[in-house]
Amino acid sequence: MKHIIIGNGVAGTTAALHIRKADPAAAISVITEEPYPFYSRIRLPELLQGKTAESGLVIYKPAWYASNRITLSLSTRVTAIDAAQKKVISSEGEEFMYDRLLLSTGAHCFVPPVSGADKKGVFTLRSISDALEITEYLKNSGKRVILIGGGVLGIEAGVGLMKAGCSITVVEVLPRLIPKQLDPAGAAMLQSRLEAMGFIFHLGAAPKEIGGKGKAQALLLADNSSFDCDMLIISAGIRQNLELPEMLGMTIDRGLVVNNRMETGVPDIYAAGDMVQHDGRCYGIWPAAEKQGEVAGINMAGGNAEYRGTTMSNTLSVAGVDIFSTGDIDAEGKKESVVIIDRERFIYKKLVFDQQVISGAILLGDIKDRRKIMKAIGEKTDISSIKAALSLWDLSAL
Repeated sequence: MKHIIIGNGVAGTTAALHIRKADPAAAISVITEEPYPFYSRIRLPELLQGKTAESGLVIYKPAWYASNRITLSLSTRVTAIDAAQKKVISSEGEEFMYDRLLLSTGAHCFVPPVSGADKKGVFTLRSISDALEITEYLKNSGKRVILIGGGVLGIEAGVGLMKAGCSITVVEVLPRLIPKQLDPAGAAMLQSRLEAMGFIFHLGAAPKEIGGKGKAQALLLADNSSFDCDMLIISAGIRQNLELPEMLGMTIDRGLVVNNRMETGVPDIYAAGDMVQHDGRCYGIWPAAEKQGEVAGINMAGGNAEYRGTTMSNTLSVAGVDIFSTGDIDAEGKKESVVIIDRERFIYKKLVFDQQVISGAILLGDIKDRRKIMKAIGEKTDISSIKAALSLWDLSAL
């Protein structure tokens, strides 16, 4: 049995591992545009601050692929798939035959329709190559950096660049930072910590134009205010890589639609990771991509596994602050909840209730209770008899 996996992120790599576990004799090939084996994207800011070389981000070295008898084709772009002949074709015209195929091409950074976004000195950050380009550009430019977007990776990039001597201004169209993980109160606490470090924030601000003669030198906002800069990094979310499934006429909504077995509807073609939409949802988080890759790999190898969704959760470290969030964080404050704030120790905790179960949580500064909370949410633990204790943040009965 010949298996081809397009994409070497967590979904594709996990699928390859589970194919090998189930079928020791299978031929497995992983094809990726990246020039590097599977690596950690969340650690990219470490490259910006010089804490590690690119090889330090690699999770599976070439020896891992060799020991698992997985053929890895780096710097190889697949431009076409012939589903009838069961082959994929690279930009160089090389053909790879398959019995079963996994699409796990992930996503790319979304660049808002801002005039001047194609200027020199405007970057996104999603790959090692992006980080190296930013680092190289910094060698011959000033140190004033504007970040468009107040998401996790952008802020961590800002921390890395600040440690490299840059000044950081963040422009975010929404009214708070990392809105998927924090409610207004939690975001305000994080913002205060970052401002103490030297970050400057302009929230609820819409970028209009990137100014400069041939390179980024200023950012003009919709209210006509402007800020000078020497470099600009856009961190405004992601968009799925859907070129290949579009060519095949697959069902696409916000992402490539898959069923519980991670099948696409085209025989013997599966998909997993950031590019897919399952049960109406595009996750864009590591745990979901990993589980989807596991299910896809098991089924490609002849097994019978189903993906039933992933409880949205994130465990992060932003500027040295540990953050955990899961489920419904009730950003609008419409649900019953318990909130604990300790400003002196920089701790913010929140439990959100839906009737007699916990439906969501935020932990900022102290995340030691995260596993207990995740277990209670996953098992839909009835908390009606312990609500009084929970209101005092006594979780011993969970």
